[in-house]
Amino acid sequence: MIEEEIKKAKELETPEAPENLESRVVEALRMVYDPEIPVNIYDLGLIYGLSISGDGSVKIEMTLTSPMCPVAGSLPGEVQARVQSVQGVGQVEVELVWDPPWSMEKMSEEARLQLGFF
Repeated sequence: MIEEEIKKAKELETPEAPENLESRVVEALRMVYDPEIPVNIYDLGLIYGLSISGDGSVKIEMTLTSPMCPVAGSLPGEVQARVQSVQGVGQVEVELVWDPPWSMEKMSEEARLQLGFF
């Protein structure tokens, strides 16, 4: 029932510029943290691809720091839910990818500073 109400409300929203929606999606991604590293997944470099279509549908390609990550089963769902909550977002698809493998070089400068790698 709640999902139907959310869907109806989103149908009434006016379309907005993709760059505005993208910045809000990125901010939502910055609210999701790797449970073993105190840095958000966006600045960790775990988001490999982000595309937003004209209807607000979002496709995210992400990886994890390791294929053996204990949250491999739950983190993509958390990402999907967080992005789904952004006003103006339609369907959200999160694909977990392993190629190329994640490495510390993918972290933002801010993440490296936060972890003391400079």
